[in-house]
Amino acid sequence: MKLVPLFDKVVIKHIESEQTTTSGIFLPSSQQEKPQMAKIIAVGEGGIIDGKEIKMIVNVGDTILYSKYAGSEFKIEGENYVIIRQSDILAKVL
Repeated sequence: MKLVPLFDKVVIKHIESEQTTTSGIFLPSSQQEKPQMAKIIAVGEGGIIDGKEIKMIVNVGDTILYSKYAGSEFKIEGENYVIIRQSDILAKVL
């Protein structure tokens, strides 16, 4: 299945966070923070939104940091994805 986001939306997939601390203590999933780093899977076309032209400045394959509580989570074919607006992206990770 191929996801094609609309307008200024971006489909991302979380990059798994560390499950142990730097000192070697194992963290159960309930104690781990929600990941804020992700890989972009698909990018919308942008366009005119609320009377303003939105140009997409991110690309498929970019690694990004995004707002902690942004987006909507979906499970498709056993994989977890998040769809966010481009404006919820804080930075590209180079």
